[in-house]
Amino acid sequence: MDTTTLRVERELKLDLDELKSTKNESYADVIRRLVRIAKEENALSKDEIRQIEDSLKDLKAGRVLSLKEAEQKWGI
Repeated sequence: MDTTTLRVERELKLDLDELKSTKNESYADVIRRLVRIAKEENALSKDEIRQIEDSLKDLKAGRVLSLKEAEQKWGI
């Protein structure tokens, strides 16, 4: 496995120390866990993807309102 060295500020290293699940957990494991969590949080749900796809279909079919029309329709 290829490895590389990362330079981090001392304060960040202390934050990583606090995030270790065990005293012997490697920094690579901590970072890997944080990356996985970040990816999961940013993932769209199936329902969100469906809503976006439906919205794109509406756009392509011309089923849209201008900002002024929307304001008038909903009394904004």
